[in-house]
Amino acid sequence: MRRLITFSAVLLGFALAARISLAQTPLNQLTESERRSGWKLLFDGQTADHWRGYKKDKIGDGWVIEDGAIVRKKGGAGDIITKEQFDSFEIQLEYNISKGGNSGLMFHVTEELGAPWQTGPEIQIQDNVDGHDPQKSGWLYQLYKPSKPAWAKRFEAQVGYSSPEVDDATRPAGQWNHMYLRVTARDGELCLNGVSYYKFQKGSDDWNKQVEKSKFKQYEQFGKPTKGHICLQDHGNLVSFRNIKYRDLPDGKAPEPIDGVLELKTVEAFPELTYEGYEPIDDSGKTQMIRPMQLESVNDGTQRLFLTSQAGMIHVLDGPGAKKAKMFLDIRDRVHQWRKDDEEGLLGVAFHPKFKENGQVFVYYNPEGKPRGIHLSRFTRSKDDPNKADPDSEEVILELKQPFSNHNGGPMGFGHDGYLYVGMGDGGGRNDPERSAQNLSNLLGTVFRIDVDHKDPGKNYAIPADNPFAGKNNIPGALQEIYAYGFRNPWRLTFDRKTGACWLADVGQDIWEEIDIVKKGGNYGWSVREGTHNFNNPPGASEVKTVQPVWEYDHQIGKSITGGYVYRGKAIPELDGHYLYGDYVSGKLWALKFDEKAGAVERNMSIPWNNLPIVAFGQDADGEIYVMTPTATGRGIYKIVK
Repeated sequence: MRRLITFSAVLLGFALAARISLAQTPLNQLTESERRSGWKLLFDGQTADHWRGYKKDKIGDGWVIEDGAIVRKKGGAGDIITKEQFDSFEIQLEYNISKGGNSGLMFHVTEELGAPWQTGPEIQIQDNVDGHDPQKSGWLYQLYKPSKPAWAKRFEAQVGYSSPEVDDATRPAGQWNHMYLRVTARDGELCLNGVSYYKFQKGSDDWNKQVEKSKFKQYEQFGKPTKGHICLQDHGNLVSFRNIKYRDLPDGKAPEPIDGVLELKTVEAFPELTYEGYEPIDDSGKTQMIRPMQLESVNDGTQRLFLTSQAGMIHVLDGPGAKKAKMFLDIRDRVHQWRKDDEEGLLGVAFHPKFKENGQVFVYYNPEGKPRGIHLSRFTRSKDDPNKADPDSEEVILELKQPFSNHNGGPMGFGHDGYLYVGMGDGGGRNDPERSAQNLSNLLGTVFRIDVDHKDPGKNYAIPADNPFAGKNNIPGALQEIYAYGFRNPWRLTFDRKTGACWLADVGQDIWEEIDIVKKGGNYGWSVREGTHNFNNPPGASEVKTVQPVWEYDHQIGKSITGGYVYRGKAIPELDGHYLYGDYVSGKLWALKFDEKAGAVERNMSIPWNNLPIVAFGQDADGEIYVMTPTATGRGIYKIVK
């Protein structure tokens, strides 16, 4: 079993986070993303207008509203139910259970029997430390309990690490826990503090088997209603609820969080493109996919575009309309092939701002061999050919160990300050098992910033003096390279050509995908939070204050965000200032307009797209934007046009 980092090392990140004064999510309000995604409030923090007692017209006196929460405070409260009934729906809420306390949330409750639990299945709520019920918080009472997903087992097997088979993501009594529940005719899911506990389907053969083994088999109507009330249980203990939100799911589908559709289109940018050194069929007759990572111009006065593929190739195109991609750099011989582990390979490239003069290009890749790791290297352009880099010129700038094969990060670029910014994943696995993203003594889960034009003693780079943890601002044990932290798997990182703002899309785990604007010294929350919501139960979590994301969306909308660019081209004026992004799994393409001064989203628009997986974006010398998808033909590059 891999050794976890020490508690003191974890607290290093938490202690620093507490020094940063940052706004937290307002209570009992919808975020802009939630509002556009169809979420509604079931509790406004002031009144209980959406609730009544079970078989009663009003709420019992034992329920009170205090500090923006509805609280079961004293005897005579009774179970309460929503006035509205729900069939296919999602609900999310926060609960705070007292020491040794017990409560529950039931759904599809009807009122023809004596108690809500005789018809409505119950999600258990209790203090898992001092509570006495063997059914733990988040479990579907006597029916389903958490289980480790197969994908987590696969990654753990890579390194001999083993996490508990049954999760306990609950935070202690007296702290707030986030619960998410989805119920449709096709499926159901329960997540506690962002961790997916289990999935189920009401009425399925498996569901019926679980009911038959439970105490509920004696109640003929248990679990049978397909529409009913949501119930909060009075179990005789102090418990508080807040941020209660729901969303109807007509036909089991969530509405897309958009304000409209932009009348744009995507066209194949290079329909006749062929790749030097690449064959779509390998020697064994198998199809070889090109998985593009980047497409970008360089500041050299030409229209050339450099296309990076995950297999370890960088091709150069003469410009828009090019028919041949010439090999600029081929390092497939030293790059771990992404076809073996789909998140590894050549993951990032950055051209020096003075590339025209010095010919330097920086490459981020997973080297072949064991142990797993990451190389950040400098290559230099050939003296004889401006369209070639010398593969023998490699200078390894930085080497890092990578625990698992996933969450490698890899996006990078030069900021307007001339420094190189690099986005790191948390090292992989599930639930950030080594607590890397909140640990300032390593670079995993960070954006770090270095000066590649100078060298500090013992390093192949220098640390900018104004890095947040450099010089007099340093905390013992904190790495001075770190610019910001608390990221899971940045996919991708780019800079606004006009403002210099650093935009980053961070891939989530079980529920939320997010977009961030990276600020110096900021803690972006993982794995204390996912998006704006609690995640898991790491030590010290209640003390951490984080930078809120610019935008988030849930996994009913998409499951793997792909970051793009802020549009600064001239061909589509109505797109100016919009951040273009997409989703790899759902194949959606969007344009987000964010007012950074006001800290508010102006609009989120959909762009028509063919729903192919979006793996990366590109930008040419004129600021026009390209969308890229894996392809066996080598032509999976599309340009956004009017």
